[in-house]
Amino acid sequence: MPHLNLEYSDNLRELNVDTLLLRLNHALVGSGQFADERDIKSRAQAFARYRVGTAPGERAFAHVRLAILDGRSPQVKAQLSASLLEVLRDAIPQHPGLDLQLCVEVLDIERVPYAKLHLPG
Repeated sequence: MPHLNLEYSDNLRELNVDTLLLRLNHALVGSGQFADERDIKSRAQAFARYRVGTAPGERAFAHVRLAILDGRSPQVKAQLSASLLEVLRDAIPQHPGLDLQLCVEVLDIERVPYAKLHLPG
């Protein structure tokens, strides 16, 4: 825990996904909310087929969905969301004529039914 999913439009061609995921993970470690950096699992998926709104023109998006065990305050969730949004803003290059939307959502995972097993190598 946590699980971070990055979804983005594939017209963000200059996006270095590996570096971005590492920066997002560092932001989570820096939050002090997660005891072991090995518990942070992040992944990314680009979408070739997408639509942003209805108007013509080139548009793009990046959306982070962070799933964490329940029990954290709304303030902690807001801080996590803000720090991840700042990483997105910093890491994704803007281009003239490209309308870009960056989003972060923080979701709770119920603690009781969540199961995890770590098998060290």
